[in-house]
Amino acid sequence: MIIIPARLNSSRFANKILVDILGLPMVIRTAKQVSSLDKVVIATDSQEVVDLAKEYGFDAIMTSSSHNSGTDRINEAVNILNLGEDEIIVNVQADEPFIEIEVVQAVINRVKKVKENNENIMITSCYKEISSELADDPNHVKVILDEHSNAIYFSRAKVPYHRDYYENASYSGHLGIYGFTKKSLNAFCKLNPSKLENLEKLEQLRAIDNGNKIAMVKVQSKSFGIDTQEDLNNALKIFKK
Repeated sequence: MIIIPARLNSSRFANKILVDILGLPMVIRTAKQVSSLDKVVIATDSQEVVDLAKEYGFDAIMTSSSHNSGTDRINEAVNILNLGEDEIIVNVQADEPFIEIEVVQAVINRVKKVKENNENIMITSCYKEISSELADDPNHVKVILDEHSNAIYFSRAKVPYHRDYYENASYSGHLGIYGFTKKSLNAFCKLNPSKLENLEKLEQLRAIDNGNKIAMVKVQSKSFGIDTQEDLNNALKIFKK
C-alpha cells in the first residue's frame, strides 16, 4: 500500500500540497502519479484534504495534527487500517508530484528482498547522483553510503567533503521515498526522536541514531521534492515540456 502523508501547514511554503500542478492540486497529482502501482491512501490532518481526496476518488484518513514527521503520520494510518505485520508500506511524500513510478517500484522491490532474505533492515529508501551545484542547496538532502549500499548518514550539509577539490564531483541526493513492513514501521515510530533528527530536521536519522539500518537503492530520476516557491517554479519549467 502507498500512503501519502499530507500535512496542510508548511513553514517554508504555506498550503503547498494544495497548489496547482498542471491542473491538479499537488497532493492529488502525486497520488495519481503512483496510483498504477498499488492502492493509494492519503493520511492528513485536514478535513479539506480529506474532502479533496474523495472528490478525486482517493481514500483518505484523518490523523492527529501533533505528529512530528510524515512517517509518524502514516504509522497512525496503517494502525487505523489494521494492516498485517508483513504488509509492505511505501511512504511517498505529498510534495513529489513528478516522482517516476520506476523509482517507487525500485523501493518496493528492495523491501520485498529484505522480507525474502530476512535482512536486518528497518527502512528502504533511494538516492540519485546530483551535481556539486545542486548539493549546495540544503533543501536537497545528501546521503553517505557504506560498501553495502546502506546509509551511514543523511545531511543538509554538502557531504562528503571533497578535500581534493575537483569540478565534476558528484553527490548522492536522497529522494524522500521510504519502504517498510508494517512491523518495521511500528518499530521505527516507537523510537524517540533523536538529537540528530531534531538538528537536521530529517526523520530518517532517528533510525541510524538508534543503530538501525537503512537500505538504499540507486535510481534515475528528474524529480525532486517541492519545498519552496522557487522549487515549484523550477519544476514547472522542467515538466511542462
